[in-house]
Amino acid sequence: ATHTEKSIGRNVLIALDLSRSMRVKDVKPDRLAQAKVVIYELLDALPNERIGLLGFAGSAHVFAPLTIDHGAVRETVEQVDETWVPLGGSNLSSALRLAITTLKETGQKNNALIILSDGEKHEGALAPVIAEAKKAGVYIFAIGVGTEDGGYVPNPDSSNTNMVDRKGKIVLSRLQPEVLRQLANDTNGRYALAGGGTDIAAMVSLAAKDMDAFEMRGRVRRVAIEFYQWLALPAILFLIVAIIAGTRWRSLKPASLLALAMVASPTAARADATTAAAQALAAGHYPPARDGFRQLAEAARSPEHAARYRLGEGTAAYRAKDFTGACEAFSAALLADDSRVLASAHFGLANSLFQLGWLTLAGAAYPSATHQVPDLASFDALVKARLAQVSKADASADGDTPGVPALEALIINWADSIQHDDSALVHDPDNLDLLHNRQTTLIYLKRLRELVEKEREQTSQSIPQPQPGPDPDNPGDSGEDDQPKPGGQPKPGDKNPPKDPDTQGDKGQQPKGQPGEDPAKNAPPKAGDPQAGDHPAPKPDETPEERARRILGENADLEKGPLRSGRIEYNNPEQDW
Repeated sequence: ATHTEKSIGRNVLIALDLSRSMRVKDVKPDRLAQAKVVIYELLDALPNERIGLLGFAGSAHVFAPLTIDHGAVRETVEQVDETWVPLGGSNLSSALRLAITTLKETGQKNNALIILSDGEKHEGALAPVIAEAKKAGVYIFAIGVGTEDGGYVPNPDSSNTNMVDRKGKIVLSRLQPEVLRQLANDTNGRYALAGGGTDIAAMVSLAAKDMDAFEMRGRVRRVAIEFYQWLALPAILFLIVAIIAGTRWRSLKPASLLALAMVASPTAARADATTAAAQALAAGHYPPARDGFRQLAEAARSPEHAARYRLGEGTAAYRAKDFTGACEAFSAALLADDSRVLASAHFGLANSLFQLGWLTLAGAAYPSATHQVPDLASFDALVKARLAQVSKADASADGDTPGVPALEALIINWADSIQHDDSALVHDPDNLDLLHNRQTTLIYLKRLRELVEKEREQTSQSIPQPQPGPDPDNPGDSGEDDQPKPGGQPKPGDKNPPKDPDTQGDKGQQPKGQPGEDPAKNAPPKAGDPQAGDHPAPKPDETPEERARRILGENADLEKGPLRSGRIEYNNPEQDW
């Protein structure tokens, strides 16, 4: 029989800052590690709550949906770091919007959001987001990580191992508690400092009790129902009869064999199914093998056995080039306790994620034959062709280009692949194939980022700058370069050639007006007059200043059409730490 566990709990979403400033070592070992310790304490203190994980830097992403499976959340927290978010910076408002949207989808009146951050906010206004959080019933618990004295932001790629800004100055990051306090106070939440002596887990647990709880369905587990009591009395009676009749035990051998066959039949059936799936895998019949291992995993009573069957399912899916299915199967195998199973699951997941990224880039799986493996020159050609395709793509309705999310997913998949290679090496440090695959992925990922950055610089240089408009005090004046040279000779391309002095009025007399004043300034421009330009006549009740501003707006280059709207995805923020 099966039993569905039910519990009373609440929704708690954890938003973890993954910007580069979280690697500052003003707390030991660094801010990110201390934030993870707080999350582990929260997972232990809130056993009945649905907990999810959101990570943010320049953009925000949900890495673990709301779930009562705290083991899965813990596994994600162990692996997550600053490389999981492809865009640098600290867009706290974006994280808040995603968190509010995620919590509103649960349908509960009030929920808890726990933010672990150093409080640095480089982008986005907070006031509108705070108002939205209050309206949605989201209580924000802000946990500050770091010190107000701060420390230098590390950068392993820099010659001095520290991050420098665009002016060449070393970046110093400090805890910004006022931002976090504002979030907590304006949403009836709490603020605390990690490592400051406050029992954060107890504070959140106590505050969460004031929120509305709801009944949640938990794990479905098998419950053994014992029926042996029903057979105990007949067995005793048969035993007495056997003793009295002097029956020899050898005569019970056929019956014993029959009972053994009845008991062993499920195990034998599973063995046959396992053999069939393994034979299908060896014969190259990958879809049947994948389905067979999946059914065995779903029917397995032991989590360890299920994890081993998931490895077989993932292997079959990978060889069938179903890399998405392989990722799902290998991820399910991570629930095992056996280190060998964990090493194989991480290794398979790393390979599947790499293949998903390569499929996005090249449109085909990564070649397995050694002579077909592309060198860096071929890789550069693939990336440049993909970037050219992105730059030529038409902008969609939301102002993005279709190829940008695909490239962002590629970078995320390869970064995740390296993380899983690292996790596999923890369990199997002597695996040379692991080391080779990790190094290959790292080389490709680094080169990809270099090419994307180079493309971004070329794109920004090719953007046309707005040209200066006409003089507001004299819209018809085209500047000094359009004035005729002395002697009456016009410049090439002059729109207003000098007139013959003999034709300017009657017998050389000046027209009416102030002495020395150009009559063209006192007369409105005529239709077709080059001096009038292409601008329409002044609007009624329009002052000269308003007309000049309108003309400038109509002739500004930046208002004549969209400028590669999707490419802005790769423009790193000015403060990308």
